[in-house]
Amino acid sequence: MAVINIKSLTDLEPRFVGGHRLCAGCNEGTIVRQVLLAAHEYEVVVLNATGCLEVTTSVYPYSSWNVPWLHEAFENVAAAASGAEAAYKALKRFGEIPEDKQIKFIAFAGDGGTYDIGLQALSGALERGHSFLYVLLDNEAYMNTGIQRSSSTPQFAWTTTSPVGNVSPGKVQPKKNIVEIVAAHGVPYVATASPSHYVDLMTKVQKALSYDGPTFLAVYSNCNRGHRNDTALSVKVARMAVETNYWPLYEIEDGKYRITYKPRKPQPIEEWLKLQGRFSHLMKPENQDKVKELQEWVNSKWELLQKKEEFSKTL
Repeated sequence: MAVINIKSLTDLEPRFVGGHRLCAGCNEGTIVRQVLLAAHEYEVVVLNATGCLEVTTSVYPYSSWNVPWLHEAFENVAAAASGAEAAYKALKRFGEIPEDKQIKFIAFAGDGGTYDIGLQALSGALERGHSFLYVLLDNEAYMNTGIQRSSSTPQFAWTTTSPVGNVSPGKVQPKKNIVEIVAAHGVPYVATASPSHYVDLMTKVQKALSYDGPTFLAVYSNCNRGHRNDTALSVKVARMAVETNYWPLYEIEDGKYRITYKPRKPQPIEEWLKLQGRFSHLMKPENQDKVKELQEWVNSKWELLQKKEEFSKTL
């Protein structure tokens, strides 16, 4: 695969333009720009589940989308992508679309519409083998409707429905592993990414779009409103998620694992936690045991991932 020339891409006509209502510092606009720039060689159709990205970029009569764009319900963007892709193939068979015309379908959804209420539609689309790229914008809660916990929310995080107090330490359950759930469907390409490591992200988008089949990209997306951090720290928080191995960057290509970035000196999880107000209660002396528990969780996941990578080299 050719090396991405970032500078040359900045001269292209933007497919996602300014003027949207995303919060200052929101990672989602940055991620969408990176994804669509990486897809520059293709005509694309974007499908967007209800959520922060949708409501802020399509305030009638304005739109930030300079490509064909479909707004879907919270829970069914993968089903809609399936239908659009099936219609595209049917129109080709009937000669309504030239055989050599190549259109790529890209679905954007948040964690609520992916981990939770959209999981059934996503699983069905993956099992049927529809050809589209599903981009998960993982800000780890239902941010658009008031910062409620989702199954993506980390353990011990504060949300409006997992409050912190004498009775509760925040969310009790650990974060669901959506990447492994998707990979278990046997799809050709699954990966994680972060806007802080944009070349890695854009390379993975290009690789995903090269496949004829369903592909999945889980992108860490800091939400300063919900994560309770300064707007200027959004990319730093995303970078520290990677540097602490909380959000490792890897890909699963045809069932083989490969870590695409290994921190030279992994930082303790506390360096990521202390940047976000949703974890401020964990900085108290009486909660150090919970920080230790999160660190052990991160370490175990990282060790397992490295073992999977080593095993993949033998296949």
